[in-house]
Amino acid sequence: MLHLHHSWLCFRSWLAGMLAVLLALAPSASSNISTSRPNILLLMADDLGIGDIGCYGNNTMRTPNIDRLAEDGVRLTQHISAASLCTPSRAAFLTGRYPVRSGMVSSIGYRVLQWTGASGGLPTNETTFAKILKEKGYATGLVGKWHLGLNCESASDHCHHPLHHGFDHFYGMPFSLMGDCAHWELSEKRVNLEQKLNFLFQVLALVALTLAAGKLTHLIPVSWTPVIWSALSAVLLLAGSYFVGALIVHADCLLMRNHTITEQPMRFQTTTPLILQEVASFLKRNKHGPFLLFVSFLHVHIPLITMENFLGKSLHGLYGDNVEEMDWMVGQILDTLDMEGLTNSTLIYFTSDHGGSLENQLGNSQYGGWNGIYKGGKGMGGWEGGIRVPGIFRWPGVLPAGQVIGEPTSLMDVFPTVVQLAGGEVPQDRVIDGQDLLPLLLGTAQHSDHEFLMHYCEGVLHAARWHQRDKGTMWKVHFVTPVFQPEGAGACYGRKVCPCFGEKVLHHDPPLLFDLSRDPSETHVLTPASEPVFYQVMERVQQAVREHQRTLSPVPLQLDRLGNIWRPWLQPCCGPFPLCWCLREDGPQ
Repeated sequence: MLHLHHSWLCFRSWLAGMLAVLLALAPSASSNISTSRPNILLLMADDLGIGDIGCYGNNTMRTPNIDRLAEDGVRLTQHISAASLCTPSRAAFLTGRYPVRSGMVSSIGYRVLQWTGASGGLPTNETTFAKILKEKGYATGLVGKWHLGLNCESASDHCHHPLHHGFDHFYGMPFSLMGDCAHWELSEKRVNLEQKLNFLFQVLALVALTLAAGKLTHLIPVSWTPVIWSALSAVLLLAGSYFVGALIVHADCLLMRNHTITEQPMRFQTTTPLILQEVASFLKRNKHGPFLLFVSFLHVHIPLITMENFLGKSLHGLYGDNVEEMDWMVGQILDTLDMEGLTNSTLIYFTSDHGGSLENQLGNSQYGGWNGIYKGGKGMGGWEGGIRVPGIFRWPGVLPAGQVIGEPTSLMDVFPTVVQLAGGEVPQDRVIDGQDLLPLLLGTAQHSDHEFLMHYCEGVLHAARWHQRDKGTMWKVHFVTPVFQPEGAGACYGRKVCPCFGEKVLHHDPPLLFDLSRDPSETHVLTPASEPVFYQVMERVQQAVREHQRTLSPVPLQLDRLGNIWRPWLQPCCGPFPLCWCLREDGPQ
């Protein structure tokens, strides 16, 4: 009897919480919405593979705190990012729109923002959920990685800054953690720049020597002026090849508080404690709510900066150490919520911006994530391993604990979901691709509102999925796939990421068809001979693609060459350029 009584009390508590939410969202209860709006805490990992977490099937990586979120909340098993790389995925997350709509893509292979001192970034006319929630009275904060641009015309205009996109408070990296921040052999741009500068040095040195020899032997009628200039240019290029690594560290690896640079370059041994301290400070300052806090982890992107007490503790080398440290950080944040009495009034969401990187290898060591049973990884626009990510929601007393949902959902769905919860309105002057998740999370809706999802690689549509609800089937159609290297491998080894177009991709005619309901690993290509409804599926998906493409409008591409090259006058610098060095705040308290 005691057990039945306890079960009835638990059920009654959950039912009451759910009814409170439904009443708060009802138009007739708009006057009471301010008293029922939750605090919102969004946690996003960087480059984490869906197979790296215990609650998604990993039994050798210790992630007890993330697993606890899933046990106490709702876990999504078909949660999809809108892009397989950082910048476009995060743009889609914040705006609820495919990145091709906002121009947060490239047409030349520059798939993410390359420099802090570039002019590209999230356009000022885009509306983020932070901007709407701020207008509805929420305190809004971002702690961690931004990577959506900073300046447009000067080093202090901050046109793309988080504070210009709805956040009241920002502490973190305006750019992104990179292997180059720690002079890693796994390099995003340093090694390539060094090779180009060395090549140009050799060319100009050869020119200088040839001209000098011709002048001395009277074989080339030339003055000493071009000899001297070519020699000086060669020396400058040689010096540049030696110092370009230091330039990158100072230009991109920095911390800011709002508009002020606090560390340039960063001191990695204190970064994690500072991030946690900032999160705790924000939660304590705003505990009377409502608040929106977006914690954008620097983990688990290379160079996998990990505190000493986590090194060597996992079964998966440095990458595993870094994942387990991030899970510990999640636990610290949850403890702060508990201590401040915020647990029951806070909706928590955990995800990753895209799949884990398979190409992050050195020798026999893997420095990128594991994507479980799913094919492909980071940078691959269509394959599941690049776009299927964790999706966990927890709201005690409101969302049912331990629920698992296999319906198709998207990172873009967070936009309309949090806007509706905050009592805001989804913009009507633009296409919003995300769908409100609350009915699905509460269990009042059986199916996701996504019948189709498009999967882009830059501006090229690589794949599309169709949820045929009446049949319970999830079809996946691939129009373009990357050529894996070496042949038979599962990634583009030897390059940083797979390309979106060019000679190293395959265009399929007819497209490749998979049934993800029966084949989530995308190993069995369906053909007209093996699938009776092959042509009907193709026709329906291609019709949906045409309808989708009619909703697209031309916009400036923020990641193309002009917006994505380093401009010294846009470089944030805490001293007179190029003396960009400072430490303006004490370490963690």
